Amino acid sequence: MASLDFDFEEAAFHGFHAQHRQGMEAALAQYLATLTEVLAQAGGIEVSRIEGRIKEKTECVRKFSRKYRTALEESNTPYTIAAYISDLIGVRVVCLYEDEIEKIMQAVRQHFEVMDVTDKTAAVEGTEGAFGYKGLHLDLKPRWTPQMAPVLHGLPVVGYPFELQVRTIVQDAWAVLDHKIKYKKSIPSPLKRRINVLAALFELADREFRQIRDATEAQLLAAPDETTITPEPPLEQAPVVSSDLNAFTFLKIASHFFNDYAFEPRRVDSFVADIHGWSPGITRTRFNTLLRENIGTVKRYKQYIEEQRGGRRLNPYAVMRHSLYLGHKEIFAAALGRFACDTFEAWLREHKP
Repeated sequence: MASLDFDFEEAAFHGFHAQHRQGMEAALAQYLATLTEVLAQAGGIEVSRIEGRIKEKTECVRKFSRKYRTALEESNTPYTIAAYISDLIGVRVVCLYEDEIEKIMQAVRQHFEVMDVTDKTAAVEGTEGAFGYKGLHLDLKPRWTPQMAPVLHGLPVVGYPFELQVRTIVQDAWAVLDHKIKYKKSIPSPLKRRINVLAALFELADREFRQIRDATEAQLLAAPDETTITPEPPLEQAPVVSSDLNAFTFLKIASHFFNDYAFEPRRVDSFVADIHGWSPGITRTRFNTLLRENIGTVKRYKQYIEEQRGGRRLNPYAVMRHSLYLGHKEIFAAALGRFACDTFEAWLREHKP
């Protein structure tokens, strides 16, 4: 029963926390698993990490005392501490870009009931001269019915509310540093101005990362498609009109030949650099021509290898290496290792028309 006896309520909360600790830990594990699955299925969201914690009882009591105790006692309102702690279970999702925060909120709304939303970004940006933590906080509770919930020691595992914090990587970095700034209310004006400048730089970094992502995607969409053009002259003859192969034109061409393969950006950069190392100045048109003219033979070789060589696989990069080699063995001799080259040549002697 609620009271105005703080010592009694503190002891009661300690008992509540101990009694429910195991259930909260089980619920936290369930929430983390559910959020991981929900955000993966949502698509278009790049999550850096998802993590959670159970708030320690002493920290809960300090929060209650700081935010609620004085007002409750002055108004002679009985209380129980647990009723005022909405983040006993806390989960944090750290994404890459600002515009993903709204996508995360929409995905979460489909699976959890939203009890409250605190937009700390809007709060900071709406206060002139302010600095501080940015991010989105959601107070959530599961929509599952008790009949659907697993039970641990008689307590429903998924029955606990929790707080979800959503931040970008840059906001998360600022939050860590922001907590290290002492005496914020009394900090001298010159230092406050310096902190505001720093906060603005973090905000600019968030915006720039998003714009760089958008510009990169626009470059990829704008990359010329060479997959239907007529073949170029022989490799030794310079083309009349074309452009060098780069990551964007490589992806446009490679995705045409391997449309079910996810090309990882770092590996694309490295492979394109390798191609230019073997054939400096190679054009996108020439690269496409070498693939188109030779990939059929290489795919037959790939099938042979995978059927006859004990589980050995040729991934798209290996197929492209073999296609380049087959197109011009002298220029692309380094594209294959010695063993791969000998094996391929032996097969060619036996199978190529």
